[in-house]
Amino acid sequence: MQDILAITKALADENRLRALMMLREQELCACQVIEVLGLAPSTVSKHMTILRQAGLVQARKEGRWMYYRLPQRSAAKPVKEALSFVKANLAESVQAKQDDKKLQRVLSVDRELLCKNQIKK
Repeated sequence: MQDILAITKALADENRLRALMMLREQELCACQVIEVLGLAPSTVSKHMTILRQAGLVQARKEGRWMYYRLPQRSAAKPVKEALSFVKANLAESVQAKQDDKKLQRVLSVDRELLCKNQIKK
């Protein structure tokens, strides 16, 4: 039951849902997520920690940078079902479409430059 509670709590925040939708196509650097969400790095870090603890995202550290992605095929059934539900119900939302456009602009910026700018903020 604890895994279901963790998943539902993690999904109960708009910014966490937005982050999940951004990750549906590719792995992203924390700086890219920060830029699209327009939140403080510490706030995004907290959101991503909650998603990780629920098993909804996986993370890896490369040097100074954190990268996030949706879990691979080995994810637990409740995680797969929750992610499927989110994708199916939010893909056509106005917010998801706006975020997709903003993400495309963010992806066109050199990641190293973007991340360095995040550190200066």
